[in-house]
Amino acid sequence: MSHATGRLTVLHISDVHATGGDLLYERVDGARRLRAVGDYVRQTGITPEAVVVTGDLVQRGHGGAYGAVQEALDELENAAGVPVLTVIGNHDDPERARELRGHARGHCREVRVDDLRFLLLDSSTGELGSAQIAWVRDALRTPYGSGTVIALHHPPLGSPMPTLARAGLRDADALLEAAAGGDVRAILAGHFHHAIAATLGGIPVSVAPSLAYHQVMDAGPDRVSGHDSAMFSLVHLVPDGVSATSVSLESPAPLFTSPIDPKNQMGNHDHAA
Repeated sequence: MSHATGRLTVLHISDVHATGGDLLYERVDGARRLRAVGDYVRQTGITPEAVVVTGDLVQRGHGGAYGAVQEALDELENAAGVPVLTVIGNHDDPERARELRGHARGHCREVRVDDLRFLLLDSSTGELGSAQIAWVRDALRTPYGSGTVIALHHPPLGSPMPTLARAGLRDADALLEAAAGGDVRAILAGHFHHAIAATLGGIPVSVAPSLAYHQVMDAGPDRVSGHDSAMFSLVHLVPDGVSATSVSLESPAPLFTSPIDPKNQMGNHDHAA
């Protein structure tokens, strides 16, 4: 685990969009990309406290893919050696998603992993609703361990892209009010298919990129477009805040390779910032 380094790590995945049968856009195999994240964990030796997947596990209309998704999540859990926690998004089928581990009784729940608490919420309709907001407020009345991470699909803010500017959580203000004054270390979300880091009401918010495709950020004010780029985030909870790093599954050839000077941990080249 990451306690020895002075930080807690959450491997944050979102927007898998797995399909049954034909690949998404004839190229994207969501379950296979989940397995590729497991390969990354093994190769790098990272030691997260948990893996969190913030929704859209399957493409709309592909409820039959949940079995294959769960198998891939099981393999990822084995690779990481920690629990894989999931929430559902607007593409997910709330009934068929009950096949996922932890979802049989519903999609809003609390999970404790060592001394981190995760509040896993259902924003599949685009909002949480008064019952979930009240549940969050009640849960946060009592602090827990090293703090709480809230995970949901829709971010509590809009995207800078005009086409997604109003696509965030509809009752974001109510969620942030319920979380205020609690022990929330971070809010994790997805949905936009591009990363965002923000602080709202004093709470860090990290929106993960997508494992399926990345938004073309200059597609224009009246359209959306996607790059075939599979990405996820490493979110580090440190004593004074949160950092988030986007990681790509693509491995292009290195532009340069340089030995490291052990005295200053800088490469012996002129390219370091």
